[in-house]
Amino acid sequence: MSHYFRFFTLLACLALLCAPCSFAQNSPNAQLPKRLIADYGYWSRTQTPPYSAAQIPFKKLTHINHAGVSFNADGSLSVPDGFLEPELISKAHAAGVKVLLLLGGDFTGMETTAGSISALVANLQTFEAEHGYDGVDIDWEYPSSTLDETTFFNLMSALRTAFPSPNYFLSADVAPWGGTGYDFPQVTPIVDYFNIMTYDCAGPWTDDGQLNSPIFPDPTNPQPYECEPGGSVKEAIDIYLQSNVPLAKMNIGTPFYGYFYKNVTALFGPCTNCENTVLSENYGTFIKQRINAKGWQTFYDLYSLVPYMLRADGKPGYITYDDTFSTYYRVWYSLWQRGTGGTFMWALDEDYDGTSQDLLDAMYSATLAGAGSAAPMVP
Repeated sequence: MSHYFRFFTLLACLALLCAPCSFAQNSPNAQLPKRLIADYGYWSRTQTPPYSAAQIPFKKLTHINHAGVSFNADGSLSVPDGFLEPELISKAHAAGVKVLLLLGGDFTGMETTAGSISALVANLQTFEAEHGYDGVDIDWEYPSSTLDETTFFNLMSALRTAFPSPNYFLSADVAPWGGTGYDFPQVTPIVDYFNIMTYDCAGPWTDDGQLNSPIFPDPTNPQPYECEPGGSVKEAIDIYLQSNVPLAKMNIGTPFYGYFYKNVTALFGPCTNCENTVLSENYGTFIKQRINAKGWQTFYDLYSLVPYMLRADGKPGYITYDDTFSTYYRVWYSLWQRGTGGTFMWALDEDYDGTSQDLLDAMYSATLAGAGSAAPMVP
C-alpha cells in the first residue's frame, strides 16, 4: 500500500498549498471564519523543546484553553507552581484571541461537600479577574450517574451566572464514547460550545490496535465496540445531532499525538500486556521522524482516512497517529461538509518539532478553506 501513502502525501501537500489561496486578501491577523481552539498545557514550557507563549502562533487561533489548574472537593483551587504565564494572556489578547481556564478536579468529591459549587465559582471569579482570563472550559471525565448529571447541570448553571455571555466564554469537554451524564437538553442552552473529544477511544486500556481518531468507521474492524458509540468523527457528530446539540455549538477534536503499541503487528491486531506496552508519543518529536523512516512504513486505512505505521521488517510495532492529510481532512469535513462551529486539538505543543507545527498549519489551512471549497480527493 505504499503507493497509497505517496498518493495521500501528494494530496496533502496540494491541499495545504491551495486551501488558503482564495483567502489571500486576508491579513495575517484576520479573524478566522470558524473557531480554532488550542488546548495548551502549562507543562509544555519545560519540555524539550520548550513551548510557551513565545512559540504560539496566535494569529492561527481563536481561543486557547489553558490547562493545569484543578480543584479540590471543597471548591478550593489547586494552581501548580509555574502555571501562571502573564505573557500568554497579553499576547493572546493583543491578537484578539480569548483565553479560557481549562479546569478539571474532584467532581465526585464536590457532590458530597456542602457549598462546594458556590465556593468553586467564587474562587474562579477571583482568579480569572486577577489574571485576565476570558472564561472557563470544564473537563469532567466522565459524568455517568444520575447524581453526576444533576451536579454537572448545577455547576454549569452557576458558572454561566458568574461568567455571563458575551463577556465570558463557557465550554465543556465531552466524550462521545464515555459519560452519559452531560445533560445536553438543559446544558446546551447554557454553554457557548462543546469540545467533542474525538480521540482516545482506544489506547493502553483496549486489547487490540484500534485507530486513535478515525474520521469514518472501518467496516472491517473486528472489534468496533472498543470505540463505540461515536468512535469516529462522522458517528460523533451524528450522535450529538440526535441529542439536539446544534452544529454551531460543536467543536471537533483532533490529536497532535499518537499511540505506539510495542506488541501489535497489524491494524486491529491483538495486544498482549497492553497496559504496560502502549506509549503515547507526540507527533513533532517522535512520530514525524518515523514516517517511512527509521525502519517504519506508513499505511492508510482507506475507510477511516487516517494513517498508521508498522515495522518494515514485520516485527512487532504499530503506531496510530494523524498526519497533515488526515488533520486537514478531519477539519475540512467537520467544518465545511458537516457544518460544525469549530475544531480544537490536544495539545498545542505536541506537533512542535523545535521549528515548525505541521498539524496546526493543516488545521489553519482547512479552516480557511471556506464554505463551497472542494473536498480533498481520496482514492
